[in-house]
Amino acid sequence: MISSQEFIARQERLLAQCLPDSVCLIPAASLVTRSRDTEYLFRQNSDFWYLTGFEEPDAWLLLSNHSRHGGSYRAMVCLPKDPQAEVWHGRRLGAEQALVRFSVDEAYELDELEDILPEWLEGHQQLYFALGDNDAADNLVQEALALLRQAPKENRAPGGIMDIRPMLHEMRLFKSACEVAAMKAAAQITAAAHCRAMKFSAPGRFEYQLEAEIHHEFAMAGARSPAYGTIVGSGENACILHYTENASQLQAGDLVLIDAGAEYQGYAADITRTFPVSGTFSEAQKAIYNLVLDAQEGVLAMLKPGVTLPEASAVAVRILTEGLVKLNILKGTVDENIASKAWQQYFLHGLGHYLGLDVHDVGDYKLNGEDRPLQPGMVITVEPGLYFPNQPQVPEAYRGIGVRIEDNVAITATGVEILTADVPKTVAGIEVLMKG
Repeated sequence: MISSQEFIARQERLLAQCLPDSVCLIPAASLVTRSRDTEYLFRQNSDFWYLTGFEEPDAWLLLSNHSRHGGSYRAMVCLPKDPQAEVWHGRRLGAEQALVRFSVDEAYELDELEDILPEWLEGHQQLYFALGDNDAADNLVQEALALLRQAPKENRAPGGIMDIRPMLHEMRLFKSACEVAAMKAAAQITAAAHCRAMKFSAPGRFEYQLEAEIHHEFAMAGARSPAYGTIVGSGENACILHYTENASQLQAGDLVLIDAGAEYQGYAADITRTFPVSGTFSEAQKAIYNLVLDAQEGVLAMLKPGVTLPEASAVAVRILTEGLVKLNILKGTVDENIASKAWQQYFLHGLGHYLGLDVHDVGDYKLNGEDRPLQPGMVITVEPGLYFPNQPQVPEAYRGIGVRIEDNVAITATGVEILTADVPKTVAGIEVLMKG
């Protein structure tokens, strides 16, 4: 669990980066209609969650460092207590309890927001706000600004509007020890789900049944939602990178690729494993699988602070290209195939991405136009893959094979911590688990 003290410290760090006499407005997410009068399961806005840990919709966090407050000043806006609404839709915290829970200076009910926004904005030099993220929030802020600009004798609106996202997303890029612990818990839940799916796999079952096994394991461990759409691709479906139909029947002799991650306490895991439907790899499958595994292990061995993702990707590309040449899938020398990027027809995506509250988490990959070095506190995925569609240019033995192996890695002061080590990924480890 992230402590209330850590959420407050994040708010203070954000304010400390703002110009003097600034105000920050951060709205929560709203419910999203699924069909007619039903909504999707609520998922909080990641930036709002990062600063508050508050799970209710339609809330706002207001922060000020104006000199009139003698330092930082913080307020929460939330839905009002309403016994009738709570009978139908669940309990609400209410402003009175929000004042205590979030240790804020003021707390308001949502129906007060339109009146208090001009008061909060008045007299500040700068407004920090994610303009364009939320249409309803944009309208409220623009109306408050217009009211202040039209004030008699003087414009009392902030002199400038600055995007709050660059500062906030830079903060989110570096995970605290508590965040890494939450991500490790998400990874452990996800690893158990992948193991369960491997053991359940058998010819004649359907991809959606493996998906159900995974989601059941998530929910039973307290992770009610996947972090993204679960991918269960058997046979040639594994060559579709974001395949989510999960409707085909598993066939003996095929591989199945599962890319699935739990969301736990707001944080995402993102694991991919590829395994044989029947529990035993063929020789061709084993050759491709071990090549992808060698590429991943080669990258994991060199990751440390100071390394860039493009440098890590170059290591994976060389190992994969060497293997493809050795298997006679690519013709010519290794260097020729790297130079011509011939490998790209089989390695279709990047090596990895940032991971955190979002599965493709925020943070700049370049600084001042240069590739950004990895630093302690960052969490990334490492996911090389090879995909061979059923096409004439692919040697027959490898047609229909798709393999991806993905782990979640926290960068430490000396190297890496693999958060997803609880699910096997060697050929022997997978075959033993499935037979056991």
